[in-house]
Amino acid sequence: MNPLAATRRRIDGWFLSRRPPSDTLALTQRNVYIVPTPAGWMLAATLLVLLVASINYQLNLGYLLTFMLAGCVAVGMHVSHATLRGLSMHLMPPDPQYAGSAAVFRVVLHNARRSVRYGIGLAARGSGHWAWCDVPAQGSETVEIAFQPVRRGLHAVPPLTAETRFPLGAFRVWTVWRPASSLLVYPAPEPHPPALPAGEPLASDASASVARAASAGEYDGVRAYRRGDPLKLVVWKKAARAQAAGSDELFSRDTQQAQRQELWLDAQNAALPDPEARISRLCAWVLMADRLNIDYGLRVAGQQVPPSQGEAHRRRCLEVLATCA
Repeated sequence: MNPLAATRRRIDGWFLSRRPPSDTLALTQRNVYIVPTPAGWMLAATLLVLLVASINYQLNLGYLLTFMLAGCVAVGMHVSHATLRGLSMHLMPPDPQYAGSAAVFRVVLHNARRSVRYGIGLAARGSGHWAWCDVPAQGSETVEIAFQPVRRGLHAVPPLTAETRFPLGAFRVWTVWRPASSLLVYPAPEPHPPALPAGEPLASDASASVARAASAGEYDGVRAYRRGDPLKLVVWKKAARAQAAGSDELFSRDTQQAQRQELWLDAQNAALPDPEARISRLCAWVLMADRLNIDYGLRVAGQQVPPSQGEAHRRRCLEVLATCA
């Protein structure tokens, strides 16, 4: 590694270690910094040339122009620093994302003073992708910051940078923020997965429940419509025949009783040599089974999630796939 780059990384790590992690940050004089921009250095050189020329040629108007511009720069420096100072920032809990897709962090900026704060940008440190906004007087503004997770798993939210160059662009006022939240990154689902694996025979108690359902008149996975059943479970062909016969009776698919087997999504059934490819296929199968509204279980890396369905079950399976070794 380049010695200069290594030294820069050590300094950057030391600087970040001095920032305590927190999901809320109030900007004060202690954590807001200011440095001249390249345009600011050019402006300083221009003012120096004007001052030297005015002294050399004894130009009173040159003195007036030089010191007037210098006064504007001094006022701009104060206004630029005050644009960030006094601002408070709060990170909203990040939603889980899939690997390969951009994660979005929502940061709420709150302005307590009676004037608008213009030209405030936020970005993940080192990403170069800035989101700019103006914060209204005595109001709040939500900024969305994009970040590209490298791989699946539980990741700490990267350090964030907030800066402004308002009003002249001659000074860069900035701060560094270390949020305390973590981001869960699900594995990327396989683009074109094969069909779901074959089910496993039900246990004895589950078979008994199927027999009881059959004795109650629920045959072939079809039962009478119950209030609250999703429309996608309605058997419209049977409904059309019933309406043709003069009946308004509806029928729904009984997805739980119709299953004579348990669907287990097992890493061994993925049949791929690469462990990450197997997890990607399992992720695609979980999403496929969830869309079909069928019970499914998960076995991977010594962990087991019993068969079920629903949003909470899908999230549980995806969390296991995201964090398994």
